[in-house]
Amino acid sequence: MAWRIDDAVTSGEIDNTVEGITTGRIWLAGSDAPLELSLDGDCWRDLAGTRLRFENPNPRELPDALTLDRDQSGVIGDMTASRRVRNPIVDEAETQRLLENQQPVPFEWRNTLYLEWFSHHNGRVVIESSAFSLQISPHQWQMDEDAELAQKLANLQAMRDFMSLVIRRREPSADEAPDKEMDEYEWEERLKESDRLTDAYQEVLEKYMDDPESERKEAFVMGWDGLLDALAESEEDFGGPMDELPFDDEDDGAESDFGGDDSDFWDDDEDSEHGETDEHPLHARARELALRTMDLVEREAEPGSPAYRLVSNLLEVSGKLAGALNGRSSGYEPETGYVLAVLKRCLNWLNEAVGACQELMAAEDDPDQLAALNHLRSSAFEIRDGITELRRELKS
Repeated sequence: MAWRIDDAVTSGEIDNTVEGITTGRIWLAGSDAPLELSLDGDCWRDLAGTRLRFENPNPRELPDALTLDRDQSGVIGDMTASRRVRNPIVDEAETQRLLENQQPVPFEWRNTLYLEWFSHHNGRVVIESSAFSLQISPHQWQMDEDAELAQKLANLQAMRDFMSLVIRRREPSADEAPDKEMDEYEWEERLKESDRLTDAYQEVLEKYMDDPESERKEAFVMGWDGLLDALAESEEDFGGPMDELPFDDEDDGAESDFGGDDSDFWDDDEDSEHGETDEHPLHARARELALRTMDLVEREAEPGSPAYRLVSNLLEVSGKLAGALNGRSSGYEPETGYVLAVLKRCLNWLNEAVGACQELMAAEDDPDQLAALNHLRSSAFEIRDGITELRRELKS
């Protein structure tokens, strides 16, 4: 996915004084040698024909950024100093408090420096900040509106090409039967593609969410040509752009990507026709463990910390078990290969959770907290044993 290196930048320069070519040098905290940019294409009209210099007043060293290749040759993405983005006007702690209380966060629109390119060595790299000090030279040549539109369309195509490499969609073979039941390994490949698709869409949403043409750009970049056709048809039918697509989001009969009705996957309290909750025992135990863990460990844990990894992995297990094991009384019966693939993934998440729990135990001095963490770990082992046994039954 994208390399976001703005925090690590100390200073830099972007030179688009030669039409069709953009060069630059960017210095990072912790490195004496700059990144060398040599890109095909032009900046947006505000920077096209100019030389931009920028400086970060508060750089910090990021180990990952230092692994970037010095040669950043490739294709230009969107480069502008006038991208309008929403910025909260309260500090980070207050923003978090408002979000937790489902209250609106006050914001203001600001021009933001946005530098994006697609490197042959590292893929997509982004620098985005409204805190940098900027110096822009006079224009050596002028870009007109038509040329800017053409460059933006080329940038969209570059983003689409990059996302196609990230997603790596599987092309069905000519002799593949449409109703053939897949085995565990085929389902694992499908699930990996689904993960890549989710990650890619999250990155696309992040880039275009404030764009007035976000729906079209997101659909184009993700390769959803059918959605683009639907958007075009909606404009023809209604005489202009539509805020809402002509789809019924509340259609209870909608099928999931894996077949069957998934509308009640998360409704753990819904009674089955026999008057009992339609929840698989393994999922019930995993859900209870995840909730118990959230009450026990630090809620504001930093991403990557043992507490964060413990909770996030247990939540993954609970969610995926719900989708694979619940809802059978309503007629939903997933393929055995799909269930086996999901259970295998859950074993990996449980192993990660156990490892994080052991890290917390090694650093814990309070005997009561240590006993509680030990009980969590024992429960995770029990669920892991249950999943292993269920996989054995399904395979036989």
